Amino acid sequence: MKTEAEFRVTEINEYHVQTVRQLFCDNPSWSRSRLSRELCQLWNWCSPLGQLKDMACRDLLLKLEQRGQVVLPRRKSEAFVRGSNISVIEVPHDTVVIAGKLKDLLPLKIEAIEPAHPSWRLFKYLLYRYHYLSFNGAVGENMKYLILDNQSRPLACLLFGSAAWSCAARDDFIGWDRDTRINHLRFLTNNTRFFIIIIAGVP
Repeated sequence: MKTEAEFRVTEINEYHVQTVRQLFCDNPSWSRSRLSRELCQLWNWCSPLGQLKDMACRDLLLKLEQRGQVVLPRRKSEAFVRGSNISVIEVPHDTVVIAGKLKDLLPLKIEAIEPAHPSWRLFKYLLYRYHYLSFNGAVGENMKYLILDNQSRPLACLLFGSAAWSCAARDDFIGWDRDTRINHLRFLTNNTRFFIIIIAGVP
């Protein structure tokens, strides 16, 4: 079976697959999360800020398992399921339609959302409840913004994530070869969600 492929973190070849197999064989008591963290450290898979790319590595391990290339440790709990790594709790919010001109809503407020931010629960619930793709969490590095009007009513949710490892149309447009893409990919981002919640404009 061909094992060389490109994933979000790096290019994967037989060496990486064998490393996963050997690491688990030598440490059968390790959980999936422990295995992922150890691999990140071993391969130096870190963000520019030095954070381990743990979620991206877990995503990689799941793909390798789905291809039948590795056998992962049994999950010790079902709390983590790929694509469903957050809990979403209903958050009361204003659902009255906002009608008027944009100038009447100014100044807009842009909140950068982190898990500890007071609006984090509202942000993820709005995407989960109303966006056509829903929202079950973000993998890897990401930036989240909640846009509010001058009465602190939510208008939009913006979510940016790590750039796709390989995208032919993008790379051809920029003029990247493989090595240039690897060295500069960290300067790009993906527009993961762009969601205007509820606003009706009038001429």
